Amino acid sequence: MNKYESMFVFSVAKGEEAVTALSEKFQALINANGTLVSAEPFGGMNGVRTLAYEINDETQGAYVLMNYEANAALPAERERVAGITDGVRRVLTIRK
Repeated sequence: MNKYESMFVFSVAKGEEAVTALSEKFQALINANGTLVSAEPFGGMNGVRTLAYEINDETQGAYVLMNYEANAALPAERERVAGITDGVRRVLTIRK
């Protein structure tokens, strides 16, 4: 099992409930294939911060930081799911 850290940037256009739903979706994906250590908003109020540049005409995004342990196949699967999920603006994953 490897340790990973993923930073998600979710769209805030559909409201806080949509951000919570997206966060829970990815937490469930991680728990199904590994062990979620922590998931928390990153900076600002509820993780909402101003973006350095516009992404899809949006100037703000909700940042969520997730730490987890999983096998090497999970980050690729999570990237695939993030790519086809509406409301996910950016994801960055590092192996600790």
